[in-house]
Amino acid sequence: MSAFIIYYQDGAKHMRPVNDETECRLVRDTEHNRRSDKHHMVQMNYSCLPNADGTLKGSTRMSRSVGMDIDFDPKAPDYEQKMASVPDLVMGKKDELGLLMLERSANKGYHIAFRRKPELSQEENLKWASQLLGVQYDKGAKDITRVFFTPPCEKLLFVDADLFDNDGVVLRCCDGEISSSAAQQTNTISTQQHLTPTSTSTPQHTTSYLGIPYADIIRKWWAMYNDSQEPVRSNRNTLTFELAVNLRHICGFDRQLLDSIIPCYDGFPEAEKLACIDSALSEKRTQMPKRLKDVLLALRHERITGADGEQAETDGIDEALAQDELFYYNSLPRMPQGVKDSIDAVGPALALPVLTAICPVIGMLATGVKVDVHGKMNSLNLISYIAGDFASGKGSIDPVVEEWTQEVRAMDKMYQQQEDEWRAKKRAAKNKKEQPEEPKLPVRCLTLNNTVANLAERLANTNGQHAFSFTPEADTVAQKWRSAMSDFSVMLRQAYDGTSYEREARSAEAVNVHIDRLLWNVVMCGTPDALYRVVTNYTDGFQSRIAIARTPDNTFTPLTENLHVLTERQRERIRQIAHLLPLMQGEVVLPKLEAKGRQWLEQVRLETMKNDDKVKARQRFRICPTTMRMMTCLMLCRVAAQLIDRHGLTGAETRLKQQPGLWKELIVKQQQPSFLAAFDVLADYQIDNALHFFRDRIEAAFSSKDYCGRAVSERTKRGRNDSIFERLDTTFSFEQALQHSIAVKGANTSRNAVHQMLKNWRKQGLIVDLQNLKYQKTL
Repeated sequence: MSAFIIYYQDGAKHMRPVNDETECRLVRDTEHNRRSDKHHMVQMNYSCLPNADGTLKGSTRMSRSVGMDIDFDPKAPDYEQKMASVPDLVMGKKDELGLLMLERSANKGYHIAFRRKPELSQEENLKWASQLLGVQYDKGAKDITRVFFTPPCEKLLFVDADLFDNDGVVLRCCDGEISSSAAQQTNTISTQQHLTPTSTSTPQHTTSYLGIPYADIIRKWWAMYNDSQEPVRSNRNTLTFELAVNLRHICGFDRQLLDSIIPCYDGFPEAEKLACIDSALSEKRTQMPKRLKDVLLALRHERITGADGEQAETDGIDEALAQDELFYYNSLPRMPQGVKDSIDAVGPALALPVLTAICPVIGMLATGVKVDVHGKMNSLNLISYIAGDFASGKGSIDPVVEEWTQEVRAMDKMYQQQEDEWRAKKRAAKNKKEQPEEPKLPVRCLTLNNTVANLAERLANTNGQHAFSFTPEADTVAQKWRSAMSDFSVMLRQAYDGTSYEREARSAEAVNVHIDRLLWNVVMCGTPDALYRVVTNYTDGFQSRIAIARTPDNTFTPLTENLHVLTERQRERIRQIAHLLPLMQGEVVLPKLEAKGRQWLEQVRLETMKNDDKVKARQRFRICPTTMRMMTCLMLCRVAAQLIDRHGLTGAETRLKQQPGLWKELIVKQQQPSFLAAFDVLADYQIDNALHFFRDRIEAAFSSKDYCGRAVSERTKRGRNDSIFERLDTTFSFEQALQHSIAVKGANTSRNAVHQMLKNWRKQGLIVDLQNLKYQKTL
């Protein structure tokens, strides 16, 4: 029928046939495939034949089999039940379906291959099988060139020998008919090719990534980050560790593969090199580091602007980078009603940006809720900025935010109509002695295209409830508040802290404001350039109070049908949650959430202490309470969703009104480890973005001669895995510590600063003193 393995050659996907079941099982069970994450597993195709040059892209030659992807939402309440039912369902209709293969996919569903009905198109075949089985097929995987990430043999539930029979087949294509056997003969590729981590080769043959030799990647790495110089004896430990920390992301975190592609520089003993690799593999897993992405993008640019005038395929690089953007989304637990609908409305790539946007809205709606954070009650005060280049998808967040605020805006519209009536009366009574009294109406959704005085007056009239502002264009802020940006910064800082806000003027006509607790949540969307016009001071604490999200880089993403839109069902589910949130009022203590926050703080503290990274260490202080507030917002939505599931919307509303403390009982029960895992995702995401946009500017601001605080050393930009502690050997001297500190922090690093750093390490138990002014790591 058709079973082809996918491999990369010159950056393009090629195909070679699988000859029999034995070969199929062998390629599935290589050590590399067993240890790889999903996106580094073997790729296979069951629905088409290769082009004349052996490539996959653009193939129109259908085979006699069809590959079908059956996915279920792992965050759905009936997910386990659906997953358990599929094998019996498919095997029960094996003959009617013409089943050729059934396997459990790498994460959330199943793959099947079945005999093609030649009179039907690819999509018609998928619809036919879907109706026969009563399950939905993945509508994003309906093209004949769709590839399937193939797991090890224990997930292969059924395979028929006919799947590997391609002899004498005549297939349709857009240009007529073609003999499958002839096509196979033309396109059979030698298994001795140098395959990539996504191929089926054994580790000793794996010498390239997406068709790019690892040697070229490493060469480009040294060119970009070490002046084209390979490591030497004095720095080989440090530089080998840094290289391994980055390469692990494109080597499937495979120790054997890393060992085979990283040279032993300048006589490096094999055991020491492996120790560096092991240290790198033990580091916390993150998204692909920015420096590695920049290397791959540089190689991509070289491929499309080759000196020989020929452009190499870059689909593999683009696909890998796009998948990496889903790192945080894939780490999220199942989200509750309303939140999940918001994510579904924008798609996985924008999941974290939309979460960052809706949490301030949820905090505004749950205006009466306070949560204990480090022993102090906090309102759910949040400020967000969604940063992304133009046409990067930020606009799809607007309707989601509007839906969450729909009920509040409806009330505001009524108040604004009353204000319009007052203005009409005032104009009519312009010359009369008695003037109509100006109403003080609690409008809560406030435009940022406003003056300081007008905005302050609005904020004073909310009757102690949260106000909310949203702008899809942050430049509105930068332009409107250009001469008063410091006022804007002060107002938002006080809003985040929930402190008092005062504004006095001598004139009786001028706005005088006295607010005991300023409650104002704000969401801004804009370009990174606009972000720097909004946040202009990096030492006053404004920046650290903003939760920043980034839209993914879609510069080279092909234009496809938009599968993610806000449906009427999603709108209704969001409105239901938004309707219940204002009914929850009071203070709550969440001990497990507090413990999670403290655990994260300590983890980052140790991480930054090893690196003497003061910028990141300080960022954690505000990110932790921000994330605890965001988590409380999400947990409130879980409570509302739980009540709706049990009692319906009307019943949920009745119970919240009759039992004002009910929500407190239920939210305490939401502190389950599976859901609290979202804390690490949100906190890590925020700190990554804060450092991405502001590290250089913060360091420059604190080291500026105009800064009145203590002087700090000049610093260079570092990634999260670039640690002074990890640079040092197990046993090291003070001079070596000084040398590596200078390499990381700059030439102005003082001996006293290094002594203090070592003292901190010793106090923390990271090192112990040895004789002869030497130190030894304990970790």
